[in-house]
Amino acid sequence: MIVKERFYLDETYCQELRKKQAYFGFGGFGEAVYYRTYSRIKPDGSQEHWADTVIRVINGVISVRKNHYIMNDLSWNEQQWQTYAHALADAMFQMQWLPPGRGLWIMGTDYIYERGSAALNNCGAVDTAELAAAADWTMDMLMCGVGVGFNTAWKGENVSMPHKSRPAVFIIPDSREGWVASVRLLIESYTKNGAWHVFDYSAIRPEGSPIKGFGGTASGPAPLQQLHKRIESYLDTYAQGLCNSTRCVADIMNAIGVCVVAGNVRRSAQIALGSIDDKTFLELKDYAKNPERAAIGWVSNNTVVLEKDEDFQKLSCIAKHIKDNGEPGIMNLINVQKYARYGEKAKDKAYLANPCSEIALESFELCNLAEVFHTRCEDEAAFYKALEFAAFYASTVALLPTHRSETNEIILRNRRIGVSLSGITEMLDMLGTAELIRRLRKGYKLVYSLNRKLAAQANIPPSIRVTTVKPSGTISQLVGVSSGMHFPNFRYAIRRMRVANDAPICKLLKSADIPNEPDRYSTNTTVFEFPIDQGKTRKVSEVSAWEQFAFLAMLQREWSDNMVSCTISFDAQEEGGQIEHMLARFVPLIKSVSMMPYNTTGIYEQMPYEEISKEEYQKRLAALKPIDWKKYSNNNDSSNQICCISCR
Repeated sequence: MIVKERFYLDETYCQELRKKQAYFGFGGFGEAVYYRTYSRIKPDGSQEHWADTVIRVINGVISVRKNHYIMNDLSWNEQQWQTYAHALADAMFQMQWLPPGRGLWIMGTDYIYERGSAALNNCGAVDTAELAAAADWTMDMLMCGVGVGFNTAWKGENVSMPHKSRPAVFIIPDSREGWVASVRLLIESYTKNGAWHVFDYSAIRPEGSPIKGFGGTASGPAPLQQLHKRIESYLDTYAQGLCNSTRCVADIMNAIGVCVVAGNVRRSAQIALGSIDDKTFLELKDYAKNPERAAIGWVSNNTVVLEKDEDFQKLSCIAKHIKDNGEPGIMNLINVQKYARYGEKAKDKAYLANPCSEIALESFELCNLAEVFHTRCEDEAAFYKALEFAAFYASTVALLPTHRSETNEIILRNRRIGVSLSGITEMLDMLGTAELIRRLRKGYKLVYSLNRKLAAQANIPPSIRVTTVKPSGTISQLVGVSSGMHFPNFRYAIRRMRVANDAPICKLLKSADIPNEPDRYSTNTTVFEFPIDQGKTRKVSEVSAWEQFAFLAMLQREWSDNMVSCTISFDAQEEGGQIEHMLARFVPLIKSVSMMPYNTTGIYEQMPYEEISKEEYQKRLAALKPIDWKKYSNNNDSSNQICCISCR
């Protein structure tokens, strides 16, 4: 047991909180997202409602801090922390601040108390110089729900075909650790002259069996069997001199990500980091040249790392790639290692990135995030208080060790966190640029100083970095604001939600007559439609790519001492020819960026968003019936807990 001490909000307060009305965003959509994705089954067998989730999360985060203080003989005043916890819970209930999705799902559960903080972290990264170790760590973290970045540092030295005579039998345990160990053994048979193993999958629980720790259901052994075949094929090909090391390591790491998705434990998110001079890397997603990669290449975003001054002279060579399909992204390593906020010198050893490029990381490092929503704060003072609460949450998670010693070593040194903002475009259009900058500057100083105060109280080093802008995803949908710093694609839209036919929420939504139809791409899946109004901020088609770049640079200068996750949307016809000029002007001022041509007509049926008129929105909204969520039960499915699979 890692967390031995416990904290509980007093029952009188909990009873009062359960009487309050929760207000989710985007009409009925935000509430449906909450119940589908984050509501757990309580110990008494009933289903969590929003107050229950808040209580579980607050009990969990204060328990982590209480445990650290008591285990380290630090002062703890239970009544003072009870008062603070009430304020923390009130602000979370109102969605002024929220933990990340993984925090909503698993904070305050026995899984965290017993196994540590890995599943609470959004971001991770690993150097692949030692391929077997990197694959081991990557698969482990992906199965905990952590998004993982990796580079192509593996040189492919001392690889040989294994001797397959008289193999050892490895009975794969029915656990995350068992799956991970099998992958490491397979790779080491090629890279370390390890014994060749025949894998016995008989102990792995069959498809459809419940997963007690994370929730959800098991996939059976099929995804792991396919992964083993793929890795063996890739290393055979490399050992025979038929591909280079870049291609081999990318294939192996992407195949691991696909296995975790298919394994139905957690969704995978990856980013591959490579050199601007590496032609193989630049062509990894050219499926005309490499059609066999289409089955695995989608699982990662790909980004080039600019490491030296001359790399900035080569941006023209990737402008065409970006114009065609939005990849690769760009990471400015010079700024990452030289600055906190841009222009504020503060060294960092980070040289890798997480999948959505809001956090730069060292190898084996993790980072946890929290988020603040200005539109939910009644005034400026409430906004700063929400920043304090988000900083408290993230700083507290950083107290909790993981189950990996190599990761704990770095966390003990860096304690890296990321307090993020969402709905920033609403802030921009509501406050104006000058006032927004003032609040960002003041807010940053508050988060920075509070983290140092908390670190001193806990007798640990302060966090090396404390602020970021993440892409948000489902959390911003709960609240009803635009994601991170991004402008919405549409003002009024149909927002679609895909739900498995056997999921408890499917029957409930159908009984409420939420418009739906069978998924045209996936069997046994229903697509539901909700009308949403994304606020008064401008649509992205009304904002030039130049303005988006300037907005990104401002946030890197005034707010984020980590990175800013940003996908610049551009008009391929009008602005495609200006990409090289945009990159040349802004990449020296920022830490990371990606670009994507936008398409207002949609590229396939049943897109997540479809633009509609104001009149159609009002008509659909008026036709919506209330959903009786008291009838919702038996949901403990973690399969939707994702760090966005593709942030671009």
